[in-house]
Amino acid sequence: MTDVETIYALSSGAGRAGVAVIRLSGPKALACLKAMTGKLPQARYAALRKITHPKSGDLLDEGLILAFPTPNSFTGEDMAELQIHGSRASIDATLAALQHFGLRPAEAGEFTLRAFRNGRMDLAQAEGLADLIDSETDQQRQQALGQFGGRLSQVSERWRRSLLDIAAPLAAAVDFPDEEDIPAQIETKARPVIENLITDLEKYLRSAERGRLIREGLSVILLGRPNAGKSTLLNHLIGSDHAIVSPIPGTTRDMIEVRLELAGMAVTLVDTAGLREKSKDPIEQEGMRRARDRAARADMKIIMLDASKPEEVLGQDLLGMAGPQDLIVWNKTDLAPPPQTPKGLALSLETGSGLETFLSAIEANIEKIAASEEAPILTRERHIKAVKDTISELKQSLDLLEVQPDMAAENVRLAARALARITGAIDVDEVLGEIFSSFCIGK
Repeated sequence: MTDVETIYALSSGAGRAGVAVIRLSGPKALACLKAMTGKLPQARYAALRKITHPKSGDLLDEGLILAFPTPNSFTGEDMAELQIHGSRASIDATLAALQHFGLRPAEAGEFTLRAFRNGRMDLAQAEGLADLIDSETDQQRQQALGQFGGRLSQVSERWRRSLLDIAAPLAAAVDFPDEEDIPAQIETKARPVIENLITDLEKYLRSAERGRLIREGLSVILLGRPNAGKSTLLNHLIGSDHAIVSPIPGTTRDMIEVRLELAGMAVTLVDTAGLREKSKDPIEQEGMRRARDRAARADMKIIMLDASKPEEVLGQDLLGMAGPQDLIVWNKTDLAPPPQTPKGLALSLETGSGLETFLSAIEANIEKIAASEEAPILTRERHIKAVKDTISELKQSLDLLEVQPDMAAENVRLAARALARITGAIDVDEVLGEIFSSFCIGK
């Protein structure tokens, strides 16, 4: 790919729709728009035009067109948009006409990649845009908007300025090693700044897990004996018969995953094979192994127990798997009450008794897991790693301030490099493929 190529793509969703948006970016974008519509509109103003084939002159469609001359465009290049009728035939005819000019179809995320390379946004903002496009819940939308708007970038810049404050006295120590009062100046000026910055970085690091949970969603897994009601509960929560429900033990062999929203959070709800002590079926054994493995990685477990068969679970492995963030639910209380001193909630999916209490409990647990005093700014693993690396380098610099200020200066330099990776100021090529491949074509 070279930046002199002009690219095009359908930026709206595929399939039948009222309007389809086709974007162009590159040096030929405005010339193509003019050739197909006869006259360019005023910059950034929509105009209704007939859209024709540049060679045959055949009418392709009629729609709105927009021109975005460089540098005031999303990509920082000349850009154009064609807003046509959203039929498959209109879209195909218009895209085919664009190929007449020698334009190239855009790759995934290429418009945003060009915006990054042309200085229209930094890497953290590009990630925020990707998260905004993928957002499913209001919390995801708000978090992504903050990052796209530069919230993480602004905080990173504040951290960078703090490192610049440290650099001056350390540079003096390196340049004038024989001056007697230099070590004292370092201790007075640099140490408080480093300590305050470490405190600030650690504060944001503590909220990083919530940022991950909002962005990726929580994993909630259903565990229990065969026929305890796990699949019935999953179907109830999603409002459809997604999982097969049968009185035959071992009906659910593999994991069934559904995506839904609970307590404002995106949740992946996982139904699993029933857990029992003995089974000669190798497929069922593998299903139980996978269930236990997934449970170990889940954010929350819902352990379903059969109130009509308490002797099968009391003192066994299921209750021992429950942690403080998990829920224990006694189902089938319409057939028998739970034990006299049960640990957990009473529920009957058959009659609906206890269902509201259960729903309130699961939402309360989700809110507790994702609780935080302030909105997180570290939302991806690479942000977290960059901050951890920065803290590590700064702590090493504290140990070396008095004895080896030149080495402390090197640690501060490495800390600054770690921070710069967040916005893509350095070492950017190693993460570009991972980040922009997640975008859709046309963004």
